[in-house]
Amino acid sequence: MPSTLAPSTRLVALITGAGRRRLGSHIAHGLAADGMDVAIHYHQSREEAELLVTELRANGVQARLFQADLRSRAAIEKLVASVVATFGRLDVLVNTASVWRPIPLEEITELDLQEQFDVDLKATFFCSQLAGLQMVRQAEGGVIINFGDWAWERPYPNHAAYFALKGAIPGLTRSLARELAERNPKIRVNCILPGPVLLPPNSDEVEQQQLLQSTLVQQVNRPDAIVRAVRYFIAEDFVTGVCVPVDGGRTIFAGEDR
Repeated sequence: MPSTLAPSTRLVALITGAGRRRLGSHIAHGLAADGMDVAIHYHQSREEAELLVTELRANGVQARLFQADLRSRAAIEKLVASVVATFGRLDVLVNTASVWRPIPLEEITELDLQEQFDVDLKATFFCSQLAGLQMVRQAEGGVIINFGDWAWERPYPNHAAYFALKGAIPGLTRSLARELAERNPKIRVNCILPGPVLLPPNSDEVEQQQLLQSTLVQQVNRPDAIVRAVRYFIAEDFVTGVCVPVDGGRTIFAGEDR
């Protein structure tokens, strides 16, 4: 994976929310296969995170676990400092930590909205702020990759709290790209808007077929597409402040008129 980052040094990536067997773990495998050392963040899924680290080390890279409750800025500050103390640098931050659960509009409470805010927006902001300021001090800069959701432009029912916060990620991405580049022009911030790249847990065949039919390319369950998008953002030094849907065309096509 060609990159302008620290060409003579092994790159270090921090992936938030990678303890669970979702997108973060796939990204971790991809970056480890590229020879990057990987810091795996988890909150509660320690057993899954430990298994992931064991798998990553089989690629001959350093992989370490870091526990943190990302609802706390102090915990995020400690997380970033621990990663830098362990590896000596931080080149890539991938913000995949998120809360996703359906709640009917009538049942959304203040606590529900606060949880979505804390994990989906506040954590992304402070992880990016603190990692980005570390990258400012590095001559080679660094790369931050945020995760939004394709459906913030065309939201579906029972996720009003989720989309309210995920919808802010594109604006945050553009703002961070401007702010950090003014401090170090070698820092880039971009965003991925995933579609049905992972099937929902316990989804049945009917639901899987519905998801398949909702894409233009008639494909689902493609975490490898996300990994390639992450690699692109790391390698391409002329792209910053953009949000790219990786959704099989679902943003523009719901399947109802096929």
